[in-house]
Amino acid sequence: MADKKFSFFDFVYKYGTVAVIVIVMLLFSLTNPYFFTYDNLTDILRSISIVTFVAIGVTFSLIVGGFDLSVGSTVSLTTVVSASMMVWYEQGVFTTLVVPIVLSLLVGLVNAFLVVKIRIPDLLATLAMLYIVNGIHMTYSQGYSIYANMPMQDGSQAPGKFQEWFLWLGQGEILSVPIPVILTFLLVAITHVYLTYTRQGRMLYMTGGNLEAARLSGIPVNRYRTLAYVLSALFAGLGGMLLAARIGTGQVSSGGSMLMDAVAAAFVGFSVFGAGKPNVFGTFVGAILIGVLLNGMTMLNLPYYAYDIIKGTVLALALAVTYYQLRRKRNA
Repeated sequence: MADKKFSFFDFVYKYGTVAVIVIVMLLFSLTNPYFFTYDNLTDILRSISIVTFVAIGVTFSLIVGGFDLSVGSTVSLTTVVSASMMVWYEQGVFTTLVVPIVLSLLVGLVNAFLVVKIRIPDLLATLAMLYIVNGIHMTYSQGYSIYANMPMQDGSQAPGKFQEWFLWLGQGEILSVPIPVILTFLLVAITHVYLTYTRQGRMLYMTGGNLEAARLSGIPVNRYRTLAYVLSALFAGLGGMLLAARIGTGQVSSGGSMLMDAVAAAFVGFSVFGAGKPNVFGTFVGAILIGVLLNGMTMLNLPYYAYDIIKGTVLALALAVTYYQLRRKRNA
């Protein structure tokens, strides 16, 4: 009898998250005929594209045994900066893309400096960067969202507008498939291959698995921890640019809600197919679960303030199953 229970738990651990997605989609389909349609499913994937970018960044920091709380503020920073390059300064493709990317890389390098060199605990260091980056982008934008024809402080109107090529990245389609969805699948595939089949990917996992053992084995652990924080900030920055392209404005503090959704997706990913560790494919599945839940609750006209209860419950259950399984393995 005990073996059957353990077998059942193993099944839940490996396939529970995927099963929940299937069950939730079935329930929402039965309650709303418009849920399981191509347009709505693509809307779900489009809506989670930005969260997936940010969550993959969080996943990189988790892989090396760290945690990056500054990704939300990095999203806000690059959203505002990329918008201002076009609306305020009428810049072209190169400047609009390069400046936000460079800024996000700088955020990652500062995080790495605080965590790796100064040895401030990652939660405290990235929390400090969250406040610093929030203050920088709010000061830069003067607290205003950036949009075409917005009034400037001197009484004039902003000279530029969002360019078509940029909006196409967030709103365009190829063969009825949204561009953000295509970019998300490409990102997931590339990062999965990188982490699974390359030497650098394996070294990142070894660094997070046992830092001291990895160091004694000759692995340059500080270099890989730095790389993880830089990639975390980079993906958050790319997510912020994609957000600006999708909504057509540079919204201040737009990344605040992204942080918790990204963290939830990354931790839910621990339990996907029994991985028991941070992984990109699991993170993507976690983002899908959150997207399906939010979309379904919206279609059912549930109050928005109940959304966090549902997301928190899902995260708590996923973590409970994951850590219970890890304890079982250690005891065995």
